Amino acid sequence: MSHRIHSNARTTPAIRLEMQNSKLGVVALAQKYNVTKATASKWKHRNSVEDRSHRPHRLQTTLSEIEEEIVVQLRTSLLLPLDDLVAVTKKFINPKASRSGINRCLVRHQVSCLRKLMP
Repeated sequence: MSHRIHSNARTTPAIRLEMQNSKLGVVALAQKYNVTKATASKWKHRNSVEDRSHRPHRLQTTLSEIEEEIVVQLRTSLLLPLDDLVAVTKKFINPKASRSGINRCLVRHQVSCLRKLMP
């Protein structure tokens, strides 16, 4: 998958490869390519020249997987609106759950639209 390089990017895949193959130290590379020492160190020690994803590897949610399944089952079987589902979830499942967190859970499991679930 090819990515476009930002017009203000200081390093390109070709420059990153040069950094990796260079015998120079991190400080000298930073000066040569006009980047910070942290950037020079990052590309010097990486195995690839491609950017990594900026997305988190693990979702930060207050509901566990089992709690999410319970919420989804409540939504699909009882057809509860979001506010009612939030009240039930906070009272019986997880008091730390937020309305937006429950809504994101429903979106992730593709049961956010109540009209589509109705027979």
